[in-house]
Amino acid sequence: MEKVVRKRRAVRPENGEDIITLDNVTKSYSTGAPALNGVTLHIRKGEFVFIVGDSGSGKSTLIKLLLRELVPSSGSITVMGHDLGRMRHRNIPKFRRKLGIVFQDFRLLKDRNVYENVAFAQRIIQKSTRDIRKNVPSVLATVGLAGKYKSKVSALSGGEQQRVAIARAMVNKPEILLADEPTGNLDPNNSWDIMKLMEQINANGTTVIVVTHNREIVNAMHKRVVTMKKGVVIYDEEEGEYHDEDE
Repeated sequence: MEKVVRKRRAVRPENGEDIITLDNVTKSYSTGAPALNGVTLHIRKGEFVFIVGDSGSGKSTLIKLLLRELVPSSGSITVMGHDLGRMRHRNIPKFRRKLGIVFQDFRLLKDRNVYENVAFAQRIIQKSTRDIRKNVPSVLATVGLAGKYKSKVSALSGGEQQRVAIARAMVNKPEILLADEPTGNLDPNNSWDIMKLMEQINANGTTVIVVTHNREIVNAMHKRVVTMKKGVVIYDEEEGEYHDEDE
């Protein structure tokens, strides 16, 4: 197993607490080597963390474990006080409602307008019509789409579609925002706009975890960077950087 290199971590507030804990987590598939191999990771409430690494490093498996799409082969995972390994299947949907999730391919409802895409997340948790009419315009204003609420998502640019996806993820006020390659389909200008929005969301108290291959963004933003390789965390750095594959 490769040695984990840790730079000196910044001092956190005394009342800081872990919102995500992985304790010696391994996830093995029947097809070969473990996708995760003895990963221990602590993420504090309110942190902004980049997860980086080459294809096959275990990033996707990590996200699926945090979403409780998978369970670990060994070790334990706690998210927002929930032991995911012991969570009953019927409790998974309720747990996921406390998470905001943003994907590279947006995953919007193409036959509905911007307002309805965001309102959909509120209807799932059975918010009242009155609450929806208040919350949806508010979150659309936050992501800079107040004037686009009647637009069909198919008429929007890629950057605007990702903003809709972020609004949908944030309208239920999740404690954690998971973003899996949120700038993967965007040009550089739109990518920076989306990351500035992520930073704003984090500044308002949401824990933000971003999986990305975007070296320029990672190196410029000076956030915590967790680097994975072959199922192992090889770097965990405060104000970290994107490391080359052969480092």
